[in-house]
Amino acid sequence: MAHINEENVSKLIPSLGDDKIDMIAATSALQIRASEIRQTQINWQSYLQSQMITQRDHDFIVNLDQRGQKDLPDKNPDACADVFLNLLTHISKDNTIQYVLVLIDDILSEDKSRVKIFRNARHGNVWQPFLNLLNRQDEFVQHMTARIIAKLACWHPQLMEKSDLNFYLSWLKEQLKMNTNDYIQSVARCLQMMLRVDEYRFAFLSVDGISTLLSILASRVNFQVQYQLVFCLWVLTFNSLLAEKMNKFNAIPILADILSDSVKEKVTRIVLAVFRNLIEKPEDQQVAKEHCIAMVQCKVLKQLSILEQKRSDDEDIMNDVDFLNDRLQASVQDLSSFDQYATEVKSGRLEWSPVHKSAKFWRENAARLNERGQELLRTLVHLLEKSRDPVVLAVACYDVGEYVRHYPRGKHIIEQLGGKQRVMYLLSHEDPNVRYEALLAVQKLMVHNWEYLGKQLEKEQIDKQSGGTAVGAKA
Repeated sequence: MAHINEENVSKLIPSLGDDKIDMIAATSALQIRASEIRQTQINWQSYLQSQMITQRDHDFIVNLDQRGQKDLPDKNPDACADVFLNLLTHISKDNTIQYVLVLIDDILSEDKSRVKIFRNARHGNVWQPFLNLLNRQDEFVQHMTARIIAKLACWHPQLMEKSDLNFYLSWLKEQLKMNTNDYIQSVARCLQMMLRVDEYRFAFLSVDGISTLLSILASRVNFQVQYQLVFCLWVLTFNSLLAEKMNKFNAIPILADILSDSVKEKVTRIVLAVFRNLIEKPEDQQVAKEHCIAMVQCKVLKQLSILEQKRSDDEDIMNDVDFLNDRLQASVQDLSSFDQYATEVKSGRLEWSPVHKSAKFWRENAARLNERGQELLRTLVHLLEKSRDPVVLAVACYDVGEYVRHYPRGKHIIEQLGGKQRVMYLLSHEDPNVRYEALLAVQKLMVHNWEYLGKQLEKEQIDKQSGGTAVGAKA
């Protein structure tokens, strides 16, 4: 797999080029605040007089900041790194630290190659002064620092060291989880940059980053953040191993929901691009097939049909729609009823599809629910415990009952997995359909003689009908 770096990701989808993404919003909270900070004046003389900075630091920063000598970093890179790292280390006042960080960011934005000024500095661990600032109380200081770290980590050939990298990625992940974060676009932007570097992707996986991205996407976020976080998933899926793992985090159902709700073309485009990667990038073709089936299960074909009718002017969208349509239609034709059932259970989105009510299906396939360490049974029991959807609960109860009915040791296995207890708990569920299916499942779990139960159910039906007739006659 070719290494996807900053430059060729932009080439892959021209409409996502750096100029457009670079810091997506000139209007983002960070940018607005930075432009205000640029207008302030810092009294460097007072820092010199109080001996908080040296004469050399003072002269350098005054020449750069107040006398407009913008080429100083290139003329004297060693002094530049020393001066800025000294300022960050020795000054404690928030508004001065804010100003210094904006200066550093401007220096790097003017010329990417300037990251080497800081990365090659003689200051020991160049990361430490920046990582320390992530713990400051001031939010602007934290987030401008995070943005600088992303540039230093991505624009230099030498990778960030593992412990520093894990600290930084964990910090970004925790920031994403904060509901009230005004700088969330900036956090997402840092991840968009970091995850273009293949070696940083696995570090992000190791700090539980992928499940965090998806849990945030499963909640309601504004379309701009939604777009940025799906972009992060997209760059992650250029790595074939990560593309294979992605649906273990429930990525396909979550992205399918975003696709069906999407009103912004750029969100639609990036979701389709992720889906394409989930089929094209896995080296294990069985995984690619499972991804296709999962997309079918999550009603992606319906969305593709809607997009086809709309005929977007965006070439990327229509190419991906055609590609996905072909692959998903082909996967449907190859699908056995058991494949359909297994995919539905794994998706967690049970509905009354034909396989559930087919006696032939259960006769032929009940034993297969024990495959892969009883994976499907464990998923059904998990759904009985965790799902809040009455349809999912009713169907899961029904399936447990049918499995027990058609597999001789089924009762024992379901009890071991805790399924009997979950079904009995649902006897008092508020939804009448759930209660009904739970009751039937409990009867199947309790009964020993199937022939006897069959006759009893038949008799109950006859009694019910004759009771109805008698009432009618009486009336």
